[in-house]
Amino acid sequence: MKRTRGRKGRGRKIRVGVIFGGRSVEHEVSLISAQAVMAALDPERYDVVPIGIGKKGRWVCRGVHAALPADPSIGGLIHVTKSSSRGRGVPVRRGRSKGVSQGPLDVVFPVVHGTGGEDGTLQGLLTLAGIPYVGAGVLGSAVGMDKAVSKALFRQAGLPIVDYRVIRRRDLESDRDRVVLTVEESFGYPCFVKPSNGGSSVGVSKAKNRAGLIDGLTRAARYDRILLVERAVEAREIECSVLGNDDPQASVPGEIIPANEFYDYRAKYLDSGSRLEIPARISPEQAGRVRELAVRAFQVLDLAGMARVDFFLDKTSEAIFVNEVNTLPGFTPISMYPKLWEASGLPFPDLVDRLIELALERHSERASFVTTYDPGANGKRPSR
Repeated sequence: MKRTRGRKGRGRKIRVGVIFGGRSVEHEVSLISAQAVMAALDPERYDVVPIGIGKKGRWVCRGVHAALPADPSIGGLIHVTKSSSRGRGVPVRRGRSKGVSQGPLDVVFPVVHGTGGEDGTLQGLLTLAGIPYVGAGVLGSAVGMDKAVSKALFRQAGLPIVDYRVIRRRDLESDRDRVVLTVEESFGYPCFVKPSNGGSSVGVSKAKNRAGLIDGLTRAARYDRILLVERAVEAREIECSVLGNDDPQASVPGEIIPANEFYDYRAKYLDSGSRLEIPARISPEQAGRVRELAVRAFQVLDLAGMARVDFFLDKTSEAIFVNEVNTLPGFTPISMYPKLWEASGLPFPDLVDRLIELALERHSERASFVTTYDPGANGKRPSR
């Protein structure tokens, strides 16, 4: 996919609220993603309004309500001005931000990863307020965030997934031995343990024996009431980016080569030894299959705007399994989602433009629906 920015119009700039932070274990990752997104928004075309959510849930918006104090958990809010339009983020100073117009937001770009931002709650708030926003809607966000529900939907749709078991924290606490025995009888070791809701591999572990399984379940239960245990596959980790609404397109696939045994939080964000191979060194047939499955997974969950679909490629059988879908993927300098689109011919600034266009397009479609009903009108569209 190739796209270049068109000539800028002379009308009013599009006012974009970028929401970041949040009460989530991915709070810090969100700050980095937000900085990259805001740096990519062309100041000649957009007015950027940074909106931070602190770790305790306090919302802070600079440039609109100057009296609000800064929240230490989100640091200095990042804003892109003409002096930083080449990718340098600058902290917003106290007082009203220069160059930011006042008035309602035209669209919101949520960059709140994880719980409270990626799980449909923020999307529900924006939908209720009638504000266009980038990414999946309430349903798609909720099921995409919940690994247990999304896997059930993938299985029903016939998509290939690895064997898994759903464990409830309540059952773990009441009869741990039975839970452990169920996992061992299902597929044994090694296996992966993770919270059903979560991201950035927080709370994820690889269990190689009973002690490791118990430790992993206990750790995952700190983050969610529903846990997932999956059969471990000796596999390569392939990822594919999807962009669009009703006619989604898939990028070239890429491969994650983690610095650690698997792609955990440290390997993703702290260890410089992890590598990205773009495009992935797989056959054209395998690449085509990955792209096909990525689009199907996107459609099964009724997603919109963007998603990154993660896969396992079995090193022995070469079977391809859908692992999970990320409806609000990272936009950090090392994140796969924008890098895959750049390799597919869509640079980061143009990708951000397209995501905003898709958000406005989806909102316009929602606004066209009839919201009143007159039984005497025989189904005819009511007059406005």
